[in-house]
Parts: sequence; C-alpha cells; structure tokens
Amino acid sequence: MIPMLGEEEAQAAAEAVRSGWVAQGPRVAKFEQEFATLVGAGHGVAVSSCTTGLHLALVLLGVGPGDEVIVPSLSFIATANAVRYVGATPVFADVELATGNLTVDTIDAVRTPRTRAVIAVHQGGVPFDTVALRKATDDWGIGLVEDAACAAGSTAYGQPAGAGATVAAWSFHPRKVITTGEGGMVTVDDADQAARLRRLREHGMNVSAADRHASKQPVLEAYLETAYNYRMTDIQAAVGLVQLGRLPGLVAQRRELAARYHELLAGIDGLVPVRDPAYGTTNYQSFWVLLDGFPVARDEVLAELAARGVSARRGIMAAHLEPAYADVAPVSLPVTERLTRESLILPLHHALTADDQDYIVGILRELAGR
Repeated sequence: MIPMLGEEEAQAAAEAVRSGWVAQGPRVAKFEQEFATLVGAGHGVAVSSCTTGLHLALVLLGVGPGDEVIVPSLSFIATANAVRYVGATPVFADVELATGNLTVDTIDAVRTPRTRAVIAVHQGGVPFDTVALRKATDDWGIGLVEDAACAAGSTAYGQPAGAGATVAAWSFHPRKVITTGEGGMVTVDDADQAARLRRLREHGMNVSAADRHASKQPVLEAYLETAYNYRMTDIQAAVGLVQLGRLPGLVAQRRELAARYHELLAGIDGLVPVRDPAYGTTNYQSFWVLLDGFPVARDEVLAELAARGVSARRGIMAAHLEPAYADVAPVSLPVTERLTRESLILPLHHALTADDQDYIVGILRELAGR
C-alpha cells in the first residue's frame, strides 16, 4: 500500500505548524465533523489510532473483567488486544470464506451467557452484513462494536459502512485508503456518548484543553474518571481534511484497478479473488486472492513474486495462531486457518499501472502452468 500524499497535504501540515496550534484543536474538531458526515454518523471523536478507538468503544459499552467479547481471529491482532485492555476475555469466532467476515451463525456458535459484546470487522474493506449482525446482537442483548479500520469508502445496503452503528472505530494508518500518518476516529450517533468519548481520550477532563485555552476567564477543570491520553494532533487532522477530499476519487480508482484484476485473473484456474458482497461494495483496501487448487503453495507464490520485484503480502493474519494468544483454549476455526494459510494480497494502490498489473498476473499465469 502506497499512501496518496501530495503537496496539498504538505501545505496543510505546514499551515498547522505556522498557526502555533499543533496539539488537538480546531482542525481536529473540523476533521471530526467532516468525517462523521462522510460516513453517515452523528458524531466523530478523533483518537490516536483505531486500536485506541476500539479500547474506548469497549469502555463506553461497560465491558470489563468477567465479560467475554467475540472477535474474529482473522484480523490484525489489535482487534483481540483491545478486549484484553479492558480485562475481558476474547473469544475467537470463525468467518465466512467469501468475505472473511463474521456472520450471525459464526457468532452464535461461540456465544455464551458471559458474552457482553462482539467486535465485527469490515475485513480489508469488505463490509459485513450490517443489517443481520445489528439485528442479531440487538436480539441477544449484547453490544456490537464495528471495527471499520479499513472501511472508509465502503458501503452496505446503500449506506456508508458504519452508518447507523452504535459505535465504530476507524483507522488512518498509511496502509489505509486515507491516512493521517497514525490516527483514528470513533463514530457514534448519541451526543452523550460522544461527549464521554471526548473525556475518555483526554484524561477524563470535563472541559477540553482547546476550550480551556479559548476561554477568556480562568477555567478550573475537573477529572471525572480515570481515562487516557488518546488525542490526535491538529497537524494530523490538517492532513486528514485534505485526504477526505481525495477519498471518493481514490475509492473509484481502486475499484477500477480491482475490476481489471478480476478480468485478468478470470482465465487462471485455482485463483479466487475477493469481490463485493451482494449487499454492498468494498473500497478494495486489500485485494486478496484465495488459492483454491492452485498448483503452487502460497509461500512459494509470494517468494516468486518477491524475486521478480513484486511486493505481495500473505493473507490476513489469524490472531489465535500467534504466541500472544497461546494461552487461549484451542478453537476450531477452519475457514480462518484456510484464509490465512492459502491467500495472498496483491499490490493495489494509486500508483499501480496497467503494465504493472499485466506483469503481476503474468507471473501468476506462469505459476499456474507448472
């Protein structure tokens, strides 16, 4: 993934520096408002990363020790880690093969009386079935946190992914479609929840540092609860505001490149590329391909691509196979393990050319002929 950063972002960051206000301030507030509008949420709360956003989302829902939170193992490890941050127990659920996402059935298979919440991931930008999962978790009386780290610009049922979520967390890491370097956002519709999230990200203060400095009178702040320093800087937000303007064009370009990959890969047996689900569209933050009867093993394919100058990556990781989760009771996650073992992510970014795609697919075609 190569982030699309240009002179506009450089100028915006420089203007923030010259303004003298580089910590969380007016640019962060504007970025929050514009991002929330873009994704169809009532309120945005900027944070230092999607990981810290997931942590705050669980705090907001009151999840803690003794609770279980269902998560997909097929996700970056931060999804599971956030559960441990609040002292709860992560419970790994399997995913469906086509989208890499949790379903009502895979969640229900591991749900127990201790289940307090689910973190469902819009995996690689492919939206999960928002209607089905929101209804099921409502019926079960458990919380749903939407890990939308990769989902800016994706849609579900004609709405932006995350629209209508109780709480969703987003990432602006350089591997995402839009970036602020590091940084994230939490979106909610409830104004009281947004206010608490703002306190939680800023040490629990009842008045923000920006409001304190803007006041013409002395402000004696109070600290209402034990909280965190999860703030975003105005420099990051300045870059993010420029990036928001680029998002529609970037998503359109990625979908065009993905469509061309689909055409080129169609004649190669043993390769199954990720596609839009029936209920939505993906931003193709990741373009993964499942090896299904391909004559060459995944790691050999990656090695051959690397030897010929192509930077492909392994498929999405499985957290339950990592040493950090060796203490978790063994679970049966056959689809997860197949996806992490037998898929790879092909290059897809704004600088990718048709010649690049022809070259990449040409190597895959050669390997298929072995």
